[in-house]
Amino acid sequence: MRFLGLVVAAALIGGCSSMGETLDKVNPFSKSVPKIKPAELTPIEATAQMRVLWQASVGKAGEFVFTPAVVGKSVYAAGRDGTLVRLDDGREVWRRSAGQPLSGGIGSNGKLVVVGTIKGDVLAFEAETGRELWKARASSEVLAAPVVGDDLVVVRSGDSRIYGFDPADGRRRWGYQRATPALTLRSNVGVALTERSILAGFPGGKLVAISPANGAAMWEGAVALPKGATELERIADVTSAPVPGSREVCAVAFQGRIACFDQASGSGLWAREMSSRAGLAMDERSIYVSDDKGNVLAFVRESGASVWKQDKLFMRALSRPLAVGSRVVVGDYQGVVHLLKRDDGAFAARLNTDGSPISADPLVIPGGFLVQTRNGGLFAIAVE
Repeated sequence: MRFLGLVVAAALIGGCSSMGETLDKVNPFSKSVPKIKPAELTPIEATAQMRVLWQASVGKAGEFVFTPAVVGKSVYAAGRDGTLVRLDDGREVWRRSAGQPLSGGIGSNGKLVVVGTIKGDVLAFEAETGRELWKARASSEVLAAPVVGDDLVVVRSGDSRIYGFDPADGRRRWGYQRATPALTLRSNVGVALTERSILAGFPGGKLVAISPANGAAMWEGAVALPKGATELERIADVTSAPVPGSREVCAVAFQGRIACFDQASGSGLWAREMSSRAGLAMDERSIYVSDDKGNVLAFVRESGASVWKQDKLFMRALSRPLAVGSRVVVGDYQGVVHLLKRDDGAFAARLNTDGSPISADPLVIPGGFLVQTRNGGLFAIAVE
C-alpha cells in the first residue's frame, strides 16, 4: 500500500470529530491503533525459492515512498536524508548527498539521475559520476519519482501539476494542470511515459494522455466516477501510475474501478469495480492488482474476466504486484516478500527482508527483482 495523507480543506473538518475518526482509518500517518487486525502469516508449502543476490542500504524513507530506478545492471536509489547511490550488480559505484532532504523516488535513463524535494526543487545529476548538473523548480513538493526520457524529464508535483523539463539544462518546456476535488488523497502517484504520450491518473478518477511535445491533453477517460453522500465517500483518486501495454493502458482508483483504455483514442475497453491505492501489474495475458483489503487479484488482460483471488494477506498493506516469469511478487507492511503462482495465485515462496514496510514498487532487474524498504534496505532477489 502506498503511504498516503489527506489534503483536506479546513472547512470540511472544522469541529467535526466523526469525520476525524473516519480520516484516521484512511490516513496511514495516523497514530491510532488499527481497528482491523492484519492476517497472521501461516506456514506454506513452498514450490519455489527466493534467494538474496545482494543487499545494500540507503537512507530511511521516513513518511515518504522512495522507489529506486533500474537501468540495465545499474540501480539508482535515494533516501530521505538526501543520500543518492549507484550500484552495479550490487557493487557501489558512487554515493553522494543531494545537499538537502528528498521527498520521492529517483528517475534515470542511464545518463541522467533526477530527484525531487519537499520544497519543490528538481535536482539532476550525472548518472556516470553522480556530479550535480542542474536544478529546476516545480510548484510544490515532489512525492513521485521523476520519469527521465532521452528528450524529456517529466516531474509531477504534489498539487497534481505535471511539468516537462529539458534534460540538458532543466529549462521548463511546459506545464499541465487541472482542477482537483476539495478532498483528495496525498500520494506518490507518478506518470508513465510512452513514445506517443505521458499517461497520468488524477484525483476524481480521471486518466489523461498528455502530449510530450507541448503538454496538451490528447484524451481523457474515467477510471472511476465519484459517488456517495459525503466528501469522504466521493474520494475516487488514481493513486498509482497507469500501466501501458502494447495497445491498451490500464489504471486503478481508490474507491473506484480498475479500467483499461485504448492508448491511441482513449476509448474504454473494460472496467471492474475495485479499490486500490497500490496499483497493478501486467504481463502478456493477465493483469494483477493489490486491493485495499489485502487481496491480490488476477484478471484476463483482454476482457477483464476474473482469473483468481489470493485472500490470505488480509489488511497486510500490500505493495504494487510485479509479474516475474511464471510468478507474481508482492511485498507487505512487515517487509515480507510473497511469491505467488501466476496460474492460480497460490503461495510459492516467502522471504523476509528487514522488517519494515515495502511500500515502493518492486522492480525487475537482471536475474530477478528488487525491493526497497522504508528503512532504506535494498534487496536484489532471485527466484529459483
